Amino acid sequence: MEFKEVIAKRYSCKKYSDRQVDKASLEAILNAGRLAPTAKNLQEQHIYVAQSAEALAKIDSCTPCRYGAPTVLVVTYDADNVFTYPGDKINSGAEDATIVATQMILAAADEGVDSCWLNFFDPDKTAEALGLPANEKVVMLMDLGYAAEGAGPLANHDSRKDLSETVSYI
Repeated sequence: MEFKEVIAKRYSCKKYSDRQVDKASLEAILNAGRLAPTAKNLQEQHIYVAQSAEALAKIDSCTPCRYGAPTVLVVTYDADNVFTYPGDKINSGAEDATIVATQMILAAADEGVDSCWLNFFDPDKTAEALGLPANEKVVMLMDLGYAAEGAGPLANHDSRKDLSETVSYI
């Protein structure tokens, strides 16, 4: 798919079939995340692939938003391996993990795999439920799978503000 088509057609899937993501597509998606730029090339992200019934049940205990997806990626970063920006107020962890996640979502669309960015969960409770190391901070969960019959974008999917409302030249 052409990149413009990928970003135009991609939507947040809210209803999945039980068809599992094939291994080649999953590896392409994960590799797209691996290739994402990170501050100072620290590559502080870590991706957990949840596919087992046990892992998915733990995800379901943390969020109502799995929507039946057969695969969920848990995107984290190592808080002990981040770049702190001038002013010491923010660091690269969440930013870099978000770049990684965005590249994976776009790669999923290119692979014909549907996805949904999940942020309706408590990161600390999710990390605890999954038994993640204390230094890893959960940024987002990503549903992956194939849309169930009748699934599609939400009604407001194509509603976008005019560029002049979201961009200012200074």
